[in-house]
Amino acid sequence: MNRWIFTVAIVNFDLDLGPVVDRFYPKVEMSGAERENIAFSAFPDGSLFDTGVQCHSFRIRENPIKSPTPSNSSSNTDSSSSSSSAPPRPTSSDGFLYGYALFMQKRDPSSKRGYLQRSVVILSHHAFPSLFAAAVTKLGAMYFSHGLTMLETACHNIANWPDPVKGSALELGFLGNVMHVEIPRHENEHQSISTSSFGEKFNMKHHMLASLPTPLPSPVSLFANFLPKVWSLWECLVLSEPLLIFAPSPSQTSAIIWWLRDFLRPIPLAGDFRPYFHIHDQDYATLVNKNPPKPGLILGVTNPFFMNLCKHWPHVLSVGRECDAQKKQTLPQVTPFMGPDPGFHTKHRRYISKDRQLLKRLEEALQKGGAAEIDACNALRQHFTDRTTKLLVPLNRHFASLIPTDPNAPMKPFTPTSFLSSLKTHGSLLPFRSSAKQREFYEKWLRTPAFGVWLTERVEEVRQAFESRRKKEESLSAGKK
Repeated sequence: MNRWIFTVAIVNFDLDLGPVVDRFYPKVEMSGAERENIAFSAFPDGSLFDTGVQCHSFRIRENPIKSPTPSNSSSNTDSSSSSSSAPPRPTSSDGFLYGYALFMQKRDPSSKRGYLQRSVVILSHHAFPSLFAAAVTKLGAMYFSHGLTMLETACHNIANWPDPVKGSALELGFLGNVMHVEIPRHENEHQSISTSSFGEKFNMKHHMLASLPTPLPSPVSLFANFLPKVWSLWECLVLSEPLLIFAPSPSQTSAIIWWLRDFLRPIPLAGDFRPYFHIHDQDYATLVNKNPPKPGLILGVTNPFFMNLCKHWPHVLSVGRECDAQKKQTLPQVTPFMGPDPGFHTKHRRYISKDRQLLKRLEEALQKGGAAEIDACNALRQHFTDRTTKLLVPLNRHFASLIPTDPNAPMKPFTPTSFLSSLKTHGSLLPFRSSAKQREFYEKWLRTPAFGVWLTERVEEVRQAFESRRKKEESLSAGKK
């Protein structure tokens, strides 16, 4: 089961303590700090509805139990951690845990608060939002109705799933249903219906591309209040600008940030992102303070308390209305959204021209809804993937000129001066508003952490290619002897 998830958490609301983890199934090694972070991340910050359920996701930093040393085991033991008899959990590749939660609230006369509040959370090291959102929605509904037996059955199902092989299309049996999912070949791959194994048979109700969020709410509806500024938003993303996302619900902040992550591909992610962030997060003081926010940081928040704390942030995106297609509620929202006015609040000046024809299509699709909105969403995703790919063309061209023909010779250094000279000669495929804007944009991108990650990955690709070539030549040489 650890190949996919390492546990399921049940989180309840305690009148004295707030949200608390009631149990992990199966038992797993978890520090007290992680338990607290999971508990608060599993619940929304405020009252969203009178009776209903809502799905959201979160990303928290791992803070595992430190292994006790033989000489001082008692001092290193976390007394608030899960059972010491629990098996150790697998380590993550990026140092983060991904949580996929279904929150439920219903009236309960036996409770002093008058409500029962509970969350079911799937915890994994995989960033597969659509897959695990579907899984926790199904599991949560059955757990709320039938109890612990459903956790046992779900974990048994997941333990029998095939390995999550990169690039594979899988059929996953889960609680009486079959989920059809395609795993990305790598984390920066742009997954699309047209290139997937599902092809024309793709049905959004039955098929999933694992790296994407659920199709609804779509980015077209989420960005309805500022569609003309989506191109400025994309530029801020690729330039590793910090972004603060305000929305009425964790479900919306989650969806927005997973869509933004997708718009960045195939550029590697260089900053931290939190689909739902709150003041109880263990990294709160590190990420939210009076200092300038870290490059590439993206926070999704619902608490208006962040308005004053983050008033010095340069870019704030606010969704001021509820458009969460996953939430089911029987009565109107209890408390109105108290965040910033809807829109993308930024002083960023675009370097690249927007696609006005696509903008018109998005605005028309927003009015029509349904299939037109889904088609427009796919067009928007493809548009930004094309732009991101074109952004990299001048960099890849110049990088290729630095690779030596002799695998034993060192690579030439990638310097801003030599690259900008190449850019001036060959230009870019992107519709920059002027040649000066083109140069300014790339000068700025060369200073982002994304450039450093991109260059490191490209150098490693060359090293591996030369190593493979060397081994092949040695093998051929040995065969001739």
